[in-house]
Amino acid sequence: MNTTKKSKGRKVTIVENDSVAKKGTKTDGKDIKKLAEAALSLVEDVIATAVLIVEDASNPKKNIKWITHGEFTAEKGRRQIEKYVSMKLMEVDSPPQAKSPASLFLWPAHLSLQASGQTWEYQRRWVHYTEFIKREDLIHSFRYVYCSRWSVPTARIPMPRVSAAAHFSIKINKNKPPDTPVDVSFIFEGQSLVLRPGTIRFREKWLRDIIEAKHVLMESIPF
Repeated sequence: MNTTKKSKGRKVTIVENDSVAKKGTKTDGKDIKKLAEAALSLVEDVIATAVLIVEDASNPKKNIKWITHGEFTAEKGRRQIEKYVSMKLMEVDSPPQAKSPASLFLWPAHLSLQASGQTWEYQRRWVHYTEFIKREDLIHSFRYVYCSRWSVPTARIPMPRVSAAAHFSIKINKNKPPDTPVDVSFIFEGQSLVLRPGTIRFREKWLRDIIEAKHVLMESIPF
């Protein structure tokens, strides 16, 4: 709005710039929106972290007692890896009441996971096998390399086309005493992050992601 006043022969125009005020209000609104979005993102991150902490508290990272340098052989190392990645079933005194005779054949499916001794948690449909690959002679140590391969066979496809692999390394230091436990590490196929037993909690999703990625790749290639 423009207002014109006359004072002692001079014409004075007063400009009330409402647009400036409105622009400033609009800018303040944008800042508030950005601040709210940043706060929401921060809250989501805090909640996600809290959920992981609660999950780790209720499902602590588990490990096994690894053999020592003096006890180690390539076959014993393979067995230890199989023990580390395996899940145990809890014995139950009696089967649940059967609603029909056919349901008795489903009795093994009612077995529960044993809480103690279990390290990797996954559904029973997964099958796996660990094999010794090679021994590498390094300067101060020997490194034994193993491959633990995972797949999900079904009645329709008893031999799956794709599988997921975890590569294990057991290092035997030439200068360490025989009663020192072996050094174990592993990585998942297609990844570079080195993991160590007892420091992380395994998630079945890691295997599913590898297999799903392979399926997508195979479907994109014409045969």
